[in-house]
Amino acid sequence: MTKTGFIFDLDGVIVDTAKYHYLAWRNLAEELGFEFTKEQNELFKGVSRKRCLEILLDIGRVEATQEQFDRWMIEKNVDYLKYIEKMDASEILPDVPRVLDFLKERQIPIALGSASKNARPILEKVGLLHYFDGIVDGNNVTKAKPDPEVFLIAAEQLGVRSENCVVFEDAVAGVQAANTAKMLSIGIGDSTVLSEATYNFKDFTEMNNEFLEGLINP
Repeated sequence: MTKTGFIFDLDGVIVDTAKYHYLAWRNLAEELGFEFTKEQNELFKGVSRKRCLEILLDIGRVEATQEQFDRWMIEKNVDYLKYIEKMDASEILPDVPRVLDFLKERQIPIALGSASKNARPILEKVGLLHYFDGIVDGNNVTKAKPDPEVFLIAAEQLGVRSENCVVFEDAVAGVQAANTAKMLSIGIGDSTVLSEATYNFKDFTEMNNEFLEGLINP
């Protein structure tokens, strides 16, 4: 039987840390003298921290030296880490533990594929780290999604061919990265936004065990 590997994005799929990213970016924007809205924050989904800061500075029409840019990147992350320091298991999105338990019971290899550089401490905080056989985050990759690098490395860590991997994503760039890697993409969130995904679900409560079984044994 062909081995199937499962790869999960973190933000918006396993936990909702997007709200903390937003608060930290909003705080920085206020410090720089302009407003940063939740609507504008949608541009940051699945995007690296460096690119997020570039977009933020464009929104505020703020010029920055390299020294200022580097300092603001660090400042935003320190602010964000203060928020995630308080995270616990209550932050896990609905039915994620059920899905992870289902896969673990069947000895299915599981990896994380996230742009976040804080993925490991977040998984530790919410008590899910032990489920993952591989973790690929912003510390392991040089190319941001929609480049498939993060998922290709995850497949390698799991010892599974990329075409036999299933990816759960909440961002368009992530779905595109999975599709480029020839992986089966499952969009978690708004199906109109994530229309390029092979399957779409609002969240894991809509995904029953029969569906998961079909992914393991297609």
